[in-house]
Amino acid sequence: MMGKHAEVKKRALKIHKIRLERERAVFMKLGGKLRAYLFTGILVTAPVAITLYLAVKFVLWMDALVNQMLPPQYKFDNMPYTIPGLGLVVAVVVLTLIGMFAAGFLGRFFLKLGEWIVYKVPLVSSVYSVLKQVFETFFSSKTQAFRKVVMLEYPRKGIWILGFVSSDLQGELKEKCPTKMLSVFIPTTPNPTSGFLIFVPEEDCIELDMSVEQGLKFVISGGLVEPKEKNRV
Repeated sequence: MMGKHAEVKKRALKIHKIRLERERAVFMKLGGKLRAYLFTGILVTAPVAITLYLAVKFVLWMDALVNQMLPPQYKFDNMPYTIPGLGLVVAVVVLTLIGMFAAGFLGRFFLKLGEWIVYKVPLVSSVYSVLKQVFETFFSSKTQAFRKVVMLEYPRKGIWILGFVSSDLQGELKEKCPTKMLSVFIPTTPNPTSGFLIFVPEEDCIELDMSVEQGLKFVISGGLVEPKEKNRV
């Protein structure tokens, strides 16, 4: 009788153990799904939230900057209510009017006169010349800042890096080089505005199918955002 009672108790404990394991498996499966949903929610909302945050910060910064430049009687603080983005609208309108004025005969005259005065100042002329060339390169619709994306071995053999071809060598640099060289910009991660300008033989560069925009995204993300399309722009 005692042996039968012990066997029943043993079976009951085994059934209880199996039930606990099943419950634990269900909770673990539920926890895994909840974690997956959480990460999915972060991936969906984070880019949108960060973009909106940066956009709002930029609008508020532009409002504060324009407000400081306005005369006291026209400052936004004197208005009965605030309009977010009003400074950005004012800046766009003012820059458009300046562009319209600069495109005219009188505007071109004053622009050339101002540049002539600036070029007469030793240190200021160098800074102005570099900034003008950079802005003309990045904002011109006829040219692209970079022509193509290449892969090359840098800083030594066996280590490969992504580079952006800006142009072929011209002038004295072209004359001094024994072979055809390319001007390649090597950006840093995650800030592609800083980097190194190197001159590389054309045969040492492997041209890639990715576009310049895709290459920049790849650099900024630290290699996390891989290019999917092969069309080059």
